[in-house]
Amino acid sequence: MPLHLVPVRFRDAAAFVAMWHRHNPPPVGMIFAVGAADDEGTLRGVAIVGRPVARHLDDGRTLEVTRTATDGTRNANSLLYGAAWRAAKALGYTRLITYTQGGEPGASLRAAGWRVLAQRPPRSGWSCPSRPREQHGAEHIPRTLWEAAP
Repeated sequence: MPLHLVPVRFRDAAAFVAMWHRHNPPPVGMIFAVGAADDEGTLRGVAIVGRPVARHLDDGRTLEVTRTATDGTRNANSLLYGAAWRAAKALGYTRLITYTQGGEPGASLRAAGWRVLAQRPPRSGWSCPSRPREQHGAEHIPRTLWEAAP
């Protein structure tokens, strides 16, 4: 099925993520979002790009793909990762990163030309006495840090 890129508003991207993402809720904000639609105009996937979640990576030149979600349409994720990197570069950013959970092979990222930067061990959580936080179910899972090829 041929796909093409479409602009997506945050509320529509967030609703799509809420419906189709396997394990995470929609993020709370974004810099931009991009969608993949079929020839009939049906939205088949979205990528939401925002500031890096990790404070030490938030240098003003780096963005993070905080969510992608598809309805299972073949090649939609690869199309979205490639488009997100082209859009980030067009906006003047020099780096785009994302994470996958342990057990996710990253085939869409590899197909879009991304590379593995690091393997992150599982965390016990993000909460600490000075800044308590709710658990979201992504704790205790190893992650892989990816970067779009320059």
